[in-house]
Amino acid sequence: MASETVVAGLYAIADAGSLDTPALAAAVEHAIRGGASLIQYRDKAGNPASRENQARTLARVCENEKVALIINDDPALAARVGAAGVHLGRDDADPGKARSILGPGAIIGVSCYNDLECALVAEAQSADYVAFGSFYPSPTKPTAVQAPLALLRAARLRLRVPIVAIGGITPENGGALIAAGADALAVIHGVFKQPDIEHAARRYAALFPPRSNGSGPD
Repeated sequence: MASETVVAGLYAIADAGSLDTPALAAAVEHAIRGGASLIQYRDKAGNPASRENQARTLARVCENEKVALIINDDPALAARVGAAGVHLGRDDADPGKARSILGPGAIIGVSCYNDLECALVAEAQSADYVAFGSFYPSPTKPTAVQAPLALLRAARLRLRVPIVAIGGITPENGGALIAAGADALAVIHGVFKQPDIEHAARRYAALFPPRSNGSGPD
């Protein structure tokens, strides 16, 4: 296991597609105040200079708030900006290679979609958490493979690393995922596309037991 950061609770994914850097930073601050325990920076289309500028800005925000920042897809960018770790998809570097870039203290997460065997391999390759989904229809990935609740139950029996659920998660359906075995809920639109981001984050954070360090929502 990498750092002392616990992968649990609301995992808020800040997608840069529709927000400029100041708005993105403010949105992340609101999400953290609402109880987000981890932040992921995701940008599938930005130019390298913009991505690095935004990632550095969010790294400062997360450092000030004492919340881990995870970079989507790009271990080298995570290393340059001093992020806590990286999240890897199907076509990205394997966890071992990412670890060699980021060091033993980094948090390495891996998307495993609806594939438990993928998660077992990722765990064996030193991943710190795995993510399954999409559990519900998602506006971010409308054609994503669907994952059943039974997958979480099976994964909980076979994995030692934390399990993240993603895909169309709302405060209304998130409780079922936690009950089935999810340690964390990864959310994009349900937090960052809401008129009151802090309030939206609080609704997700309230699904989890209070964290022992006293952080999170009031």
